[in-house]
Order: sequence, then structure tokens, then C-alpha cells
Amino acid sequence: MSAALLYPFIILAGGLQALGNSMNAQLRGQLVNPFLAASVSFLPIVLVFATLFLVMPTPLPGLDTLGGMPWYAPLGGLAGAVAVFGGLALVDKVGAGPFNGLTLTANILTSLAMDALGLFGLPGGGFKPLPWLGGLLMAVGVTFIARVTPEKGAAGGATGGETGEAGHGLGPRLLYPFIVGAGALQAIGVVWNAQLRGALVNPWLAALVSFLPVLFVFVLVFLLRPKPLPRRADLEGVRWWMPLAGLAGAVAVFAGLLFVDKVGAGAFNGLLITANLLTSVALDHFGWVGMKRVRAGASRLGGAALMVAGIALISLA
Repeated sequence: MSAALLYPFIILAGGLQALGNSMNAQLRGQLVNPFLAASVSFLPIVLVFATLFLVMPTPLPGLDTLGGMPWYAPLGGLAGAVAVFGGLALVDKVGAGPFNGLTLTANILTSLAMDALGLFGLPGGGFKPLPWLGGLLMAVGVTFIARVTPEKGAAGGATGGETGEAGHGLGPRLLYPFIVGAGALQAIGVVWNAQLRGALVNPWLAALVSFLPVLFVFVLVFLLRPKPLPRRADLEGVRWWMPLAGLAGAVAVFAGLLFVDKVGAGAFNGLLITANLLTSVALDHFGWVGMKRVRAGASRLGGAALMVAGIALISLA
């Protein structure tokens, strides 16, 4: 199969990744407890990949591939889960556009740094000005996107009180450093997952090993901190699609396991991030899946254009 024939699947994965963040935010709103919501989000992922591995258990890894696996490779899912949990807890506070713009920019800049320095077993490519210029354009673009958040009632019909009293006691912009950190960990998680896939050979087994520790951690934290719990009225508000949020985001993770070596990291990340970004701006603009509406005016559209231009520079370098 030609690599270009895989592009529509990668674009779809990027759109689903953005959609999954917004769906997770709605799931968290209905289940109240963020750790319960995360457990519910990740449980279907583990069940699906466990089933697929049982149906297609070969090929299996050998001692040689397992012996060369770095100790941190099975933690790739946990690193990436920080961004998922951030989306679950914060995307409705800052808006899908700023949240995904910040995580994507942090993701790509961290990826550039890992490539340049040869971190986590990557071949060090040294400093290349064109990709970093693209990263700078992305950073500038996200500042334009983030200028309009759900706290500004005129932008999308939301009031400041809706955002500022959500329980974390912080204004949306004070949450940005946490979101940037989540995006950086997301990039690291992709590298660790790729190394895990190489060691375990079977992509279904690799995905299962990647996501299983995530589910274990969230279930354990929920058992230790079971309150607050949702009331009956909260549970009645759970829509059928909300528990599928994790599966929507997992498509991008699995696409990386399967397609990165076929289309190249630059093309894969460029397509994935572009689809994610444009879907995020659309989610805010139309208020889909319960998001507060934030109009995609000149600032957001201009920022999105800058980010796409930055992605193009990085992908073509």
C-alpha cells in the first residue's frame, strides 16, 4: 500500500484525538470524580485491545527483542495519559482550541528537542533551523488562538463565572503551564510507545501493555479517593458516546504504532496535528459535544494558519 493512501486514516485519527479530549471533558462533568471518569474512559480501550490480542496473538516477541527493551518503554501510555487527563479536567475550562494548541505546540517542540539531542535512543540529528522556525510559528499561532477563551462571554456566549468557578480556583491562563507539561509528556510517550512496539512486535500486545498501567493507576487512585461521587441526576446525564472518549483518543496512539514507520514521523505528526488543531477550533466554534461556544474569529483563524504553516515547515524539513 502506498504511504499516501494512509493519509486519510491519519487525518481521521487527529480529528478523533481532538474530539476525544472534548468528550472526556463532558464525561468528567457528569461523573464528577475525575479519577472515576478517567477509569471509565480507559476501560473500553483495555478491553478492546485485550480482545484484539486474544483474537490475533501472533507474532509474539522473542527474548532478544525483550532484552533490548528500555525499562521506561512500558510507561509510554502513562506519559501520554497525562494529556488525556488534562483534557478530561481542563479542556472545558480553557476551550478546545487553546488546550489542543498548547499541547500540540509543546508536543512538537519537545519532539524537536528529542530529535536534536538524541534523547531516549533517538539518533541525534543536531540543530536544524527550519523545523525550529516552524516550532516558533506554532508558538506564535497558539498565542493568537489562546487570546479568546471561554471566560470571555462575548466570544462564545459563556460567562466568566462559568469558567472561573469550576472548582480549581485558577483562571484559564494560569492553567497553561500544566497543559504545556502535558503536551511535552505526550511527545515523550509517543517515543516510548514506539520502542515498546519494537520490543513486543505484536501491535495489539504493545497497545495493551501501554494502556493497562494507565487503567490500573486511575482505578487505584479512585479507590483511594472515591469522593466526590456522581449523583443519580449526574449519571442520568451521561450520554452513550461519553464513555467512548478514550477510544477516540486511542486511535491516534495506535495509528502512531502502525503508521509512523510507513509514512515518516514528519508527515505523520504534521497530518495528525493539523487535523487535531482544525477539529479543535471547529469544536469551540460550533459548540459541539457540549463545549462552550467560542467563535473562530480573525485571531483564532490567523493563529490556526500560523500553526499549520509551522507544521508544514517541520514536516518538510
